[in-house]
Amino acid sequence: MGAEAEGAQPPQPAAGEAAPAARAQPISAAQYLSWKQRKDAEEAARKAEAAQKRAADIASGTAQMNGREMFQHEPWVFDNDIY
Repeated sequence: MGAEAEGAQPPQPAAGEAAPAARAQPISAAQYLSWKQRKDAEEAARKAEAAQKRAADIASGTAQMNGREMFQHEPWVFDNDIY
């Protein structure tokens, strides 16, 4: 019984199947916080860039405004003093 287990190799995945992932090493709290701050900063920068591009597109007239943007840029459209 033991002799068979010694020479046996772990089963290999069949063709087309993904190999099992190796166990990752645990990370420390400081490493996680560093990673999280970097990811948050990247996302904030990406959102700021998208907002800046959207504002430039609205100013040039190449993008259609939604209701909030129209209210901020052209409030006279929502003037109900006529009624």
